[in-house]
Amino acid sequence: MEEVKKKKQTSFMKNVLMLMVAQVAIKILGFLYRLVIINIEGFGDTGNGYYSTGYQIYSLLLTLSSVGIPTVISKLVSERVAIGDHKGAHKIFKTALKTFTTIGIVMSLGLFFGADFIAKNVINVEGVKYTLMVLAPAIMFVAAGAVLRGYFAGLGTMKPTSVTQTLEQFLNCVLTILFVYSTIGKDTAIMAAAGNLSSTIAIIIAFIYIIIFYKKQKPEILEDCKNQTVQMETKTTKQILKIIFAVSIPMTIGSLVAELNGTIDTLTVSNCIQKAFQGALEGGKDALEAKAMQLSGMVSKIETIIRLPLAINAAFCTALVPAIAASLAKKDKETAIKRLSFSFFLSIIIIAPCAVGLMTLAEPILKTIYPNSYEGATILQITSISMIFVALSYVINGGLYGLGKTHIPAIALAIGAGVKTILNIILVSNPKINILGSPISSTVCQGINFIICSWYLSKYIKLDIKFSKHIFKPLFSAGTMGIAAYLIHKTLINVIGNSKATIIAIFVGIITYAIMIIATKTLNKEDMYMIPFGTKLYKLLTKLGIYKEEKV
Repeated sequence: MEEVKKKKQTSFMKNVLMLMVAQVAIKILGFLYRLVIINIEGFGDTGNGYYSTGYQIYSLLLTLSSVGIPTVISKLVSERVAIGDHKGAHKIFKTALKTFTTIGIVMSLGLFFGADFIAKNVINVEGVKYTLMVLAPAIMFVAAGAVLRGYFAGLGTMKPTSVTQTLEQFLNCVLTILFVYSTIGKDTAIMAAAGNLSSTIAIIIAFIYIIIFYKKQKPEILEDCKNQTVQMETKTTKQILKIIFAVSIPMTIGSLVAELNGTIDTLTVSNCIQKAFQGALEGGKDALEAKAMQLSGMVSKIETIIRLPLAINAAFCTALVPAIAASLAKKDKETAIKRLSFSFFLSIIIIAPCAVGLMTLAEPILKTIYPNSYEGATILQITSISMIFVALSYVINGGLYGLGKTHIPAIALAIGAGVKTILNIILVSNPKINILGSPISSTVCQGINFIICSWYLSKYIKLDIKFSKHIFKPLFSAGTMGIAAYLIHKTLINVIGNSKATIIAIFVGIITYAIMIIATKTLNKEDMYMIPFGTKLYKLLTKLGIYKEEKV
């Protein structure tokens, strides 16, 4: 029995590792191409503002048609497969594919033909319409692809998700740089639209890959359905849709509310910034629009940086939902608690040094990676705090989704979004605060979401979290790392320059954190055996006499 549990845990961590690698690769690629285009002549923070503002509206419609669907489908399919109902799992997939492809087509048409109205009357920046129009066709392909990824996740393989997302981002990276370079000298709004056109092309190519993957797997899938020994009640299409929407609507609302946090910025920041700088800029309406896009682009630039560490935590959430759902379907609550607790613990270990590092070296990092547009250090410092709440919420929400409590994150985020809207209007409109109001309100919003969801999860699952080991030790190690990195940078900056001093400070910080984690024995043998290459690391540390051999 114990051996079976170990194999389950190993399989779970393999899926997490696969997603981790894919997500990190995706975010690195995303960071690289945004880094390049922001430094292209004529683009800068203003171009990034057009690029991000249009993309945010697209993302909102994308949420309505597909976001949360992979999680929903993976949950429903994994529950069916866990009890041997392969026919039921496949029928859920086919029904979902037809339904969400249709929804995606409607959303694509709506965005394309409504682009001009949205740009002029909602965002109050006419140039955004070009970005909206080139992104519109992507929605239908994303919707269909989301169902396919969810189906394979439910079957226990994360390969389609990992490969398609990595392929999509790689193509997006290359094409965006090429397309933006090809439009140098044109209007900034056109340059931003050219960059977003690459996203649509990349999405279509990635969709073709997952279709081919499904075709190759289809004979085996149909064979499993044919050889099914478990007799289950055959559900009608109507019954299946009822089940899908019963789970997906709360989750989609949750995802929608989460997306609304970004959309709130899109809808309020531009208008509030124009209000804050009313009468303070020469050039009238055009100057105010340009200022709004510049500051919006600054916020988006910062968000690009923090997405990298958050990607790792997103991997946990994606893998947790089908894993927990399958465990609970088999009445194995112990395994569900173990997976959730360890994911929470590992998230703290990963996110704590990232947040402290970004807060400590905010300005040096921005000057290093955005030499032509390095403003926004204070925004990065504030956003780093919210990053902690977001990372831990990924895990908490993954647990709630796995339990079927999909409405809780939606309610929590709705409350947070309401607070964020009010704070945005008050703070961003204030000339003395202006754009800093956006990260402040986001931090408050994410904090509220985390507190509510954590409290609610505790009513169903009590996480095995000890303050000293799971919270204090990682934070203490991260704090020590931050001090070391700061002192190294301050010592070297006048000797070798900012960029080299920053790179060395980051490297020293990483080494310091690793030493502190080992010195404080934050991870025991069992913990190390659950992480990639942890077994070899533990054996090495025992040979060095740092750890004493212990039984798992």
